Amino acid sequence: MAEKPPTMAKEAAKDALPASQPKPAGNPAFRMMGLPNFRLKLPSRNWLIFLSITGSFTSAVLYDRYHKKKAQQRWCNLVSHIAQEPISPTQLPRRITVFLSAPPGDSLRAAREHFHEYIKPVLVAGALDWDVVEGRIEGDVRAGLAEKIRKRRKDRGERPLKAAEGEEAKGNEDFLRQLRDSAGIKESDDVQGDLILGRHTWKEYMRGLHEGWLGPLEPPPELSQEFVSAIENTPLPTDQPPTVDSISSTSSPSSTPETSTSTIEFDEPKAPVPKPEDQKVKEKPKPPAQQPSFISPSAYPTASLAPSTPGSIQPSTVVPFPHLLGFLNTPTRIYRFLNRRHLADDTGRQVATLVLASHVQSWKSDGAIDSSTSPDALPSYNREMQTEPNLVEAASTQQGWEQEGVLEQEERDWHKSAWQSREGDGERIWKERLVIDSRIGEQMRRFHLGEEDEKKAKKDDGVDPRAKGVWENFKEMIGWEEEDRGVKGWEQGLIGEESD
Repeated sequence: MAEKPPTMAKEAAKDALPASQPKPAGNPAFRMMGLPNFRLKLPSRNWLIFLSITGSFTSAVLYDRYHKKKAQQRWCNLVSHIAQEPISPTQLPRRITVFLSAPPGDSLRAAREHFHEYIKPVLVAGALDWDVVEGRIEGDVRAGLAEKIRKRRKDRGERPLKAAEGEEAKGNEDFLRQLRDSAGIKESDDVQGDLILGRHTWKEYMRGLHEGWLGPLEPPPELSQEFVSAIENTPLPTDQPPTVDSISSTSSPSSTPETSTSTIEFDEPKAPVPKPEDQKVKEKPKPPAQQPSFISPSAYPTASLAPSTPGSIQPSTVVPFPHLLGFLNTPTRIYRFLNRRHLADDTGRQVATLVLASHVQSWKSDGAIDSSTSPDALPSYNREMQTEPNLVEAASTQQGWEQEGVLEQEERDWHKSAWQSREGDGERIWKERLVIDSRIGEQMRRFHLGEEDEKKAKKDDGVDPRAKGVWENFKEMIGWEEEDRGVKGWEQGLIGEESD
């Protein structure tokens, strides 16, 4: 009998074996719960790229935010003891003045957000009160500070050469001061101070400081005439409320009491007259610009110092305000966005120095500037000052002060509109070189942080002592807080003897 081929024998052997049941895949517990079978596998190439980029950026943002909060809390802890110091009920808290101005090429909102995010937490931790001087356009801070100083000079007894007849109108501040004096409320005896945000605001602050203490109390005749003419030439709104075409009434000023009960009859409403297409809606007039400067930088050497000028001007501190615009600067803006912890640390340090006010020092002078030096060799803030010979001549005769180089690096980030000259613009403080008179520069002071405070801030780990841990927050969330039953007897020292 013929033998079967080997392949047929193997198949017959497989058929003879009992059929094995398929092994269930996945976790049986998940299968009983109705969950799908999850298999561990690596994502695809595109998913790996997407997750790596988003995860890295998210980690960098969270890391920066965490250390930013620690840096701010470190400086808040340094000044928090001031808020615990009691003051008299008839004494006002310490008050400072904050100067904000819209950065070049942007609105005032950017400066406000920077103040609320980096400066306000430290001021609140130190229980300080503050007044804000805001500038929406270039020159507003200068005009506001100069007017504030002129009012202070008038309060100290100075009067203009041609004083106006009659008493001056008293404002709200004077009325409030009278109420406080009658109630016996006094201002704080602590040193005040000014906080300036950004290089552009610092330039306006310096210009307003010189104008207030070196300029006259009243504007020169030519400036006052220009300002009045500018206001008169401002178009007024022509929109008038609609009037009734014909109103017939028997009542008139000469009517007798018998006709006082007459009625008013209105004509039928007429169809609205269509306006011509070429007639455009007139825009609302813009508010007039701020009052021009009473004195120019070229007149500083010949101007006389005000008799009521204090021996030392109240100290100030300048806070950095880096502000960069432009699509091509996106890489730099992203880098700064991921390193805001350094800005928070630097800003917190400057604000804490002002809040503590433990050390005050004068600004330094770098010596005389050679008058033969070209404008390019001077501390260059703007090359366009070559077209202003009077300003260069006035600056060359002054000393080189430390105030001139404060936050000078911020000018490289300014928008190009800050350097462009346009017709019809007023004074351009930002693009001009900062000129400082020696009489004002010598009296200026700034806040300085002591070595002990510096070491104390470095040792602080930046943890809020009032902050609760995760376990405390969880117990508070579920309402599982331990009841405070008072101090135990053995904690009060009420332990008696064994014989009692």
